[in-house]
Amino acid sequence: MATPGPMTPEAPFEPSQPPVIEGFSPSVYSNPESFKEKFLRKTRENPMVPIGCLGTAAALTYGLYCFHRGQSQRSQLMMRTRIAAQGFTVAAILGGLAVSAMKSRQSKP
Repeated sequence: MATPGPMTPEAPFEPSQPPVIEGFSPSVYSNPESFKEKFLRKTRENPMVPIGCLGTAAALTYGLYCFHRGQSQRSQLMMRTRIAAQGFTVAAILGGLAVSAMKSRQSKP
């Protein structure tokens, strides 16, 4: 068996400081974004996701309203519409990820 080499002493762990990881910077932006700023930036990058979310919420709300009023056929239609809106939202998320990946691939030399 091979004997391990001599151990080099490392700096002690400092809990008040974040760990230093080579090649990783904790923040891409110079100043941290607020929730509102990040939401607006993400909405500008992929506006279809919020539209799909609003469509899903609207179909669900109206479907539940129709169910409460006893309009079962319309309620079923709205639940199917909700499923379609959810599918649209997932497709918009995946499309946004694909576009983002293509942009980052093109920007690398």
